Amino acid sequence: MLLLLFRLLLNALVIFAVSRMVRGVEIRGFPTAIAVSVVLGFFNILVRPVLVILTLPITILTLGLFIFVLNAFLLWLVSEIVPGFEIRTFFAALLAAFLISLGSLLVSMIFPKGWA
Repeated sequence: MLLLLFRLLLNALVIFAVSRMVRGVEIRGFPTAIAVSVVLGFFNILVRPVLVILTLPITILTLGLFIFVLNAFLLWLVSEIVPGFEIRTFFAALLAAFLISLGSLLVSMIFPKGWA
């Protein structure tokens, strides 16, 4: 449980850092980044698998690159739900989703599930 909270805070830190790097992505503060991390994790668990299955033909046609568009869509959807989190353009959502995915991958590599 403690590891889950630790990884949640690290992912929130990644999201907060990405908001400072990508023009067009605004976060009001670190508590909002924590909320974004929770909602994005929730969407990745429940909504993303359904969308991946529904968009499988186009994902195959694009050799997997459509997954980046799907991630950007989920990030935009989170921005519509969480107050204080705003994404202005599709390119900003795409770049932010890519950087957040990369940061989350690094967090998962440094602190694997069985780490603690």
